[in-house]
Amino acid sequence: MRYVVGYSADARGHDAVNLAVSLALGRGASLDLVLVVPEVQHSGHALAPRPGFEHLLNEQAQEWLDQALALVPPGVQAQAHVRSGDSDAHALIEAAEELRADMLVIGATRNGIFKRFTIGSVASALLHASTVPVALAPHGYHRQEALTRISCGLGTRAGAEKLLDFALGMASNRVVPLRVVSLLALDGGDAADATGAADAAREYAEKHLAAALPGGEQEVREEAKTEVVVAHGRSIEEAVDRLDWEDGEILLIGSSRLAKGRSIFLGSTANRILRALPVPMIVVPSDYELKQPNQPASNDIPGEAQK
Repeated sequence: MRYVVGYSADARGHDAVNLAVSLALGRGASLDLVLVVPEVQHSGHALAPRPGFEHLLNEQAQEWLDQALALVPPGVQAQAHVRSGDSDAHALIEAAEELRADMLVIGATRNGIFKRFTIGSVASALLHASTVPVALAPHGYHRQEALTRISCGLGTRAGAEKLLDFALGMASNRVVPLRVVSLLALDGGDAADATGAADAAREYAEKHLAAALPGGEQEVREEAKTEVVVAHGRSIEEAVDRLDWEDGEILLIGSSRLAKGRSIFLGSTANRILRALPVPMIVVPSDYELKQPNQPASNDIPGEAQK
């Protein structure tokens, strides 16, 4: 398993490294820390960079990556890569494809005092174009311990079954509990309507979870440590706020129906969840399948800095 980490020499880059370490510890994955620098254009124009600028730029980038490698604890294999390009997102996607990565990990900024994410241009581009899952670390994410629980946001649109299969595989591989979450926005209406909607959502989630588990038996479910939780509020954001979240938890969500096969498109509901979410989020491309532990992956890339 390999995770590409989009690194920047600031707090957001540190958040991404911390989340990548947390994810790697539960999976035995190696990390590829990728720093994207501007592509230097060589020309005779008066505003062209001076000779030696490209060397200085790469030297500074390598220094920053050395600092990033120092953030990775012993026991987690990590390598550093410098990439150049006009688009950070495009360069990271190319790196993920070249390195055959299983996930892209980036940091997201936060605005306000309620742990809300703010998605920048690079994160937004990745969340609309990546062909591998994208993990977003909230601002100030400091954990470097393995995950303790996985939550899966289960919707009713096509593709929900694939996301649930991915979540079950991820929880099983890491030997952590899985919580299937259904979020309802019930603006107005009476208590009976709210109860009916919550019951229907729970029945739907229970049905799909039972179908996804081997045999669907109750004892299998208990052994797998799974549960279904329905939360509702006047908005999706309020429903998210009403759930309890562990420090070592992560939320999985799927792409919207507008996504092409094996790609990501972040829908409006996912954006609303993200604004209220206090824990990291992983956005999974449509029709993406989790790599199993016995599937090999090459971890050695010649010519790269390694820890």
